[in-house]
Amino acid sequence: MCLHCGHVQLLHIVDPEFLYRDFNYRSAGTPSLVEHFDDTAEFVSSNYHFSKSPLVVDIGSNDGSLLNCFKKRGFSVLGVDPARDIAAEASAAGIPTLPEFLTPTIVKRIIGEHGPASVVCAFNVFAHTDDLEGMTSCIRDLLAPDGIFVFECSYLGDILERMLLGTIFHEHLSHHSITPLAAFLSRMGLELVDVRRNAIQGGSIVGTAQKTGASHPVLPTVHKILANEAQARITAPETIMQFSRSLSDAASKLSAFIEQQQADSKSFWGFGAARSGTTLITQLDLGKIIDCIVDDNPAKQGKFTPLHGIPIVPTKLLYEEMPDFIFILAWIHTDTILAAHRPYLEAGGKFVVCFPEPKVVGYLETILL
Repeated sequence: MCLHCGHVQLLHIVDPEFLYRDFNYRSAGTPSLVEHFDDTAEFVSSNYHFSKSPLVVDIGSNDGSLLNCFKKRGFSVLGVDPARDIAAEASAAGIPTLPEFLTPTIVKRIIGEHGPASVVCAFNVFAHTDDLEGMTSCIRDLLAPDGIFVFECSYLGDILERMLLGTIFHEHLSHHSITPLAAFLSRMGLELVDVRRNAIQGGSIVGTAQKTGASHPVLPTVHKILANEAQARITAPETIMQFSRSLSDAASKLSAFIEQQQADSKSFWGFGAARSGTTLITQLDLGKIIDCIVDDNPAKQGKFTPLHGIPIVPTKLLYEEMPDFIFILAWIHTDTILAAHRPYLEAGGKFVVCFPEPKVVGYLETILL
């Protein structure tokens, strides 16, 4: 946490060339996310009015799922994404995509070929860069005078309130709250005009900004969230320290539970080889007790987790081996996992949910640890 402005970020940086050139996640595989994108495109088209055939540029556009929602509403669209294969797939599917990181050179190219953008989007990207000033400068320069910048990222307030340890991992370099973010945008010549919270990824914000002094009014949503953050003391170091203490308390409860079950020779597996699962495994010291992790994605099966080398196996093995307990590592999908694997619960198996409160979910009862 910056003691001057209250911004929270990671200090360990992985080279983005290594992370994103061969990135293989595709948004279209998550129907709820595509529905959210469609809602966003509808909100923008209904509440902001631009010139004929306005241009939408999406930074980190992935497979073009968000841009496709704008395209259906008559917008011209252009994606910018460094993942070469995904960018090529998107272009082939009718969403033109530059396989590049956003740079001043790319901004000049876009403006030269297409003109300035009425809308610039950065969904689950604005927290992923180590050079936030550089990205924001490019976005500002890319915007038309009356254009808007629409972004989504996980929200520090939700992380603190709901103990979302699983959202803290190598890709998420910034954990934004509005108080420091509004001040940062102001320094960069941008003005926050709207902020809306949602439940995506455990708790996110969708913010809208414009060039300072442009025509769109600042909505009450901005003032409301700033007031809420002041009341919650979200930029105070003590708030982060309390979060750390709460995490330690949860880890202690889980450790005591594990020790008790190991004494009775119970077995532990994991569910979901999510990137965030590595954070949970490491911070909760689960690496030595989880025998394997089940995952529905064939691309992950047969591989191993970093550091601990836990094998990833097909979900069907869950029913063949029937482990006593399964830690839910794909924490975002907890409700879906519990509903989909009711037969495992009915057969006597139990899921362990780590946050916001450690609990054991069985067929007929849920026990808080």
